[in-house]
Formats: sequence, C-alpha cells, structure tokens
Amino acid sequence: MKYKLNTGRFDGTRGARPVAAGSTTAVNTRAGRPAAAGAQAGRPTAGGAAADATSAERRDWPAVGVVIPTRNRPELLRKALDAVRAQDYPGPLRVIVVFDQAEPDLQLATADHRPVLVLANWRQLGLAGARNTGIAALDTELVAFCDDDDLWHPSKLRRQVDALVRTPDAEFATCAIEVEFEGVPHPRLAGTDAVTVEHLARSRMSMLHSSGFLARREALLESGVIGPVSEDAPGSQNEDWDLLLRAARRHPIVHVDEPLVRVLWGRSSFYAYEYSTKISSLRWMMARHPEISGCRPGAARVYGQLACWSAAAGDKRQAWRWTRETVRNNWREPRAAIALAALTGAVKVETVLTALHRRGHGI
Repeated sequence: MKYKLNTGRFDGTRGARPVAAGSTTAVNTRAGRPAAAGAQAGRPTAGGAAADATSAERRDWPAVGVVIPTRNRPELLRKALDAVRAQDYPGPLRVIVVFDQAEPDLQLATADHRPVLVLANWRQLGLAGARNTGIAALDTELVAFCDDDDLWHPSKLRRQVDALVRTPDAEFATCAIEVEFEGVPHPRLAGTDAVTVEHLARSRMSMLHSSGFLARREALLESGVIGPVSEDAPGSQNEDWDLLLRAARRHPIVHVDEPLVRVLWGRSSFYAYEYSTKISSLRWMMARHPEISGCRPGAARVYGQLACWSAAAGDKRQAWRWTRETVRNNWREPRAAIALAALTGAVKVETVLTALHRRGHGI
C-alpha cells in the first residue's frame, strides 16, 4: 500500500478533486473471531435511475461482503469506508474492517442496513492474513477487497457484479483504476474484458489492483478452488499477482475496463524502502509460477525489477546479475537501462520511480 493522504470521495470524474464523503453512525461490537454482523441488508431491488439498462433489470442481486484491512491510518480508513458504504449496489452489502498489528477501533462498527463489523487479524500478521480473516468471517456469496487508502467509484460494485454474474463459470472479477500522484489523475486501462494467465505472465498488469478484486467467496476459502490469499508472500507483497494467476488458471478473469477505483500514490508505504522485501517477493513469485519464467518478456520484466531494486539497495553484484538476465531474455526491456544507469551512478532508482509515478506508472 504505497499511497499518500486520501482527501475525500472519488466520484469518477476525471481530474476532479475529492470532496467530503460524510460520516457513519457508530456503535460498539466485539473484535476478534467472526461474530454477528448486525442487521441484515434488505432484499435486492432494481438499480434505479443510476443503473444502466442491463443492470437495472429485475434480479436477485447476490450479497457482497467487503474486506478492508487497515493499520494505523484512521483518516484514510474512514474515507475508504464511507466510499464503500455509499455504493449504489442494489443488493445486500456488509463490510468487515480488519485491524492488523493495531488496536481495533470499535466505534467504526454499525448495525444498520449496511453493517460494519470490526475485527482483529487472528491469522498471519500482514495484509494477506488480514484479508483471509475477513473472508472467513463473512457468509456472503461474493467478497470484494478494498485497501484502507483507496476510494471506490459509487457504481463500482454494481458494474462488477453485473459483469461477473453474466459470465458463465466466472469466479473472479477486476476493474481498471485511476492512479493519482501529486494531484494528477492517470487512468490505467487493460484494453481487454477477459484476463488470462498469458496476460499475467507477460505483465503484472498493475491496473488490476487488489482494491478492484471481486470473487466468489467460497472459492477463496481454505477448501476453495482458488484458495486463500497467500500468507507466505514476503511482506505480503505480490500476493495479489499470485491470486490473479491462480484465479486465471481456472477461468479467464472478468474485467470491467473502466477506472472504478482511485489509487493514491506516494511514499507512505510500510515497505517503500524495504528493497530486500521487494526482491524476496519477486523471487517468490518466480519460483511459484513457472509461467512467468516461461514467457521471455515477462521474465525480463521481473529480472529488470530485481536489477533495479538490487541497485537501489546497493547490491551491485546482484544488480549486474539480474541486468544480464534481463538483457538475455529481452534486450529491449527498459528496466535494464534503468538498472545500468543506477549502477554507474548516473541516476538514482528513486528519482526514476518518482518520474514514472508522475505519469501513473512504476518500475
């Protein structure tokens, strides 16, 4: 989670600055292992004036549970929570906020038509364990993820659920994002409505952000056909890429190629300067998914990242090693040039990263 202060609500208008999102009524509830979430949401109704013709047709909309992991970012969390509860989704919606390595704020809990349950992470410490805690605590048909520093467009859930239920055998859905850095928004689109293993092996497809994930909840349980979020990912990094690949192996991922999530980039990540964690997580991915090393452009991209992070960490020997591997697999891979420039002292990796962020991209 590598983002700066989130100042309000994402209304989906490109370039518009967020505005205040309102507040929630709070009551206390017990944190810990799964407990009653409060009043059940009502039966689904038609989408109303905001829904398009397809979404507005009469149907029973499946119940959706939203998992928001959080750690020591109360202001960001409240804005993310407000945006989730403000969805125009016609069906039942409930939220679980999972506090990881932090004292739960019980005042966030509500028992109204869109209940909020507050829990402590009782699994492996970190983002992955927090998400799995929320998944296990839900009883909804579908589950969605939202990071505590991101904002959903009001129609995000409705658009995604509609796309998912209209695709036979589909188990997982994503959407495009809008990256905001230093106040400038950058839409990141995938250019497809179905994401395959081949797509994900060739490129991480960073527009498929975890805050845009929607899945059939049973598929993500320990006994599920996809399985839970991987808690052994170093620093809980690249666990989202891993989950996408596992989902895509079963069925192409349904993708809504519109920016329905706003992701704010900055340097406030808990792992922003932990280059050893970035390196370990990439090597973990390569060992776990042979499809990546089997795709020369995809392998070169990862080797280029390893070269850049090794150079940033001051490990010249490893940086040279990974740069050679990058060029061997794809001499056009631009990350090799970045690593070489960093190795010669011509530029710092952080300087390049900031310049890329200003264009909505990363290394």
